[in-house]
Amino acid sequence: MNKKQVDELKENLLKMKQEIINGGQLTRTDDLHVQPEDLPDDADLATNIINQQVTFNMRNRELAKLRAIEEALDRIENGVYGSCEECDEPIGFKRLKNQPFTSLCITHAEEAEREQQQHFQRAS
Repeated sequence: MNKKQVDELKENLLKMKQEIINGGQLTRTDDLHVQPEDLPDDADLATNIINQQVTFNMRNRELAKLRAIEEALDRIENGVYGSCEECDEPIGFKRLKNQPFTSLCITHAEEAEREQQQHFQRAS
């Protein structure tokens, strides 16, 4: 991968980082505060709990993405960006263009996804 491509990907990572930080998802608290008068019955309480869980899940997903972006920016600074952390083979530019914060080549990403699905199925 040449310097121009790395610079383009770094710019994309920085934009993604700003969108997460400025998007408000990390600081959103409207579903987290509950007034007792807002919960007159069990159905309202259940709805509120579901809304809170959705908010937490979205926030956790954004935080994980932000961490992955930060790690990718660190890899750029350390000169190891674009190499699979499992096999050290280059990650394709097309893959990095679609997901610039990835640290795995497509083969190892698919393998990790299969392992995660198997773990999830065993836990169910």
